[in-house]
Parts: sequence; structure tokens; C-alpha cells
Amino acid sequence: MSSALAMNVPAATPSLSLLVCDDEAPALARLRDLLSDIAPQLPNEIVAEADNGLHALAAIEGMRVDVALVDIRMPKMDGIELARHLSRLEHPPAVIFTTAYEVYAVQAFELNAVDYLLKPVRAWRLLEALRKVHRQAPLSAALLAQLPQGARSHLSCHERGRLLLIAVAEIVYLRADLKYVTARTRDREFLLDESLTHLEREFGGQFIRLHRGVLVARDAVSGFEKSGDGDDAETQWQAILRDLPERLPVSRRQWPLLKSFARQLSS
Repeated sequence: MSSALAMNVPAATPSLSLLVCDDEAPALARLRDLLSDIAPQLPNEIVAEADNGLHALAAIEGMRVDVALVDIRMPKMDGIELARHLSRLEHPPAVIFTTAYEVYAVQAFELNAVDYLLKPVRAWRLLEALRKVHRQAPLSAALLAQLPQGARSHLSCHERGRLLLIAVAEIVYLRADLKYVTARTRDREFLLDESLTHLEREFGGQFIRLHRGVLVARDAVSGFEKSGDGDDAETQWQAILRDLPERLPVSRRQWPLLKSFARQLSS
């Protein structure tokens, strides 16, 4: 029997690996110092730092992280969107939000988040939050979607064991294919495990519906043209895309709703 067991000493606590994400250098430095201060009580190691969500996802690619300490308000990709992408990883980390804005606190606790830390973060509160990590499941994408937020800047999908990000601004159209949605950029296609209806609600200002199965980016359409003979009962309109040879069919039901948009393009 080991001396540790004989003396009734608890086994060593495994070290937590952490991603720390904040766009303010002083806030990052403070978290770094606090984590060092509480290490004797709770061993931990910062394995990645970032100043926004995009950089955070790139920094932990191929890594397994136990906890993400995430500021909510950040440029390029905020903390809530980052948490949504983190929840899609094969081994999603627990997320602890940090922010100076108390407005998010109620929603975070209602979602049963691991914790929510108001700045300036205190050592005892950080220790308390990290001790909860193994007692709570990571936030689900469904729960994260309930937090106040704008439309995402990126969508994500799994491909060959990697989480890929697709900038919404680069998507030409979204097409429903059975249980998936295909996102087409000018370079390639991506398969998304999302609902076209949900995407339309989230990005209605950027995309317009052509028919039941297709949303197209408004700024990707250069015009419309008729297909077939004008006297043919099957005549329908098609959307002409900028920089792509494809034509996207427009349903008869949608065409009356698209006429004003078509007039704007031709004026």
C-alpha cells in the first residue's frame, strides 16, 4: 500500500487544461496571474490564448481542452458564437463566461452554464467556478442559442475529423439536401448539419429565398432570366449569380415576392 493511501491523503487532482480568450491584454494578463495564484489549490495549465473567437478555434485545433474561459464581447467572433462552435467539437470543453457586462448574467445562469464571472475577476470566484467543471455537462448548442446574440459571422462543419469554419459573408447560396444543407462558396461546397428554416431566420437580412430548398445571398445575385419558352406553362425564372456559371431556379410561389428585388437589381 502506498504511503499516500496509508496516510489517507487524497489522490492528486489532475491538472486542468485551459483556453483563455479575451480581446483585452490586461484582462488576459490578470487571468494568467489568477490561474497561477490558485494553482496550488487547483492545478491548471493554459494551453492556448487568443484575442477573439476565430483565433481561439485556430489555437486549439487538434487539441483537447478541459475549460474555456471566454470573454463575451470580442471583435470578429464574440464569446457566445465561439461557445457555439466549441460545443460542436468531439470533446467540447466546459465554458466559463467572463465579461464586464452584467446584462448577460441572468441568461448565463438560466442556461446552467458552468459559471459566469464579472470583471474584475476575483481569485476565489475563479477557483469556485473551476471546481464546478467536472460536475456539469458542457453547454449544448441549443442552450447557447438562447443567449442574446446577433447572427453568427461563421458557420461550422465537421470534415475528416476537423471543425471547419465557413464565413457567412463568403457563402453564395444554401441548398437543402435531404438531412443536410449545402453551403456553396465561390471555391467549394460544405455540408452543414443545420436546418434551412433556422438559417433563414438567423440570416434573413443577408439571404433571400428562391424556392423551398434554396436561400441565396442577396449580394451574390446579378439578375434574373426566364428559362424555357415564354408561352410554356412550365416557364420559370432563374437567378443569375456573380462569378459563377450556375443558374438557380425560382419557384412560382416565390417569384411574386422577388419581383421588387429583381427591379432593384435592374435599376
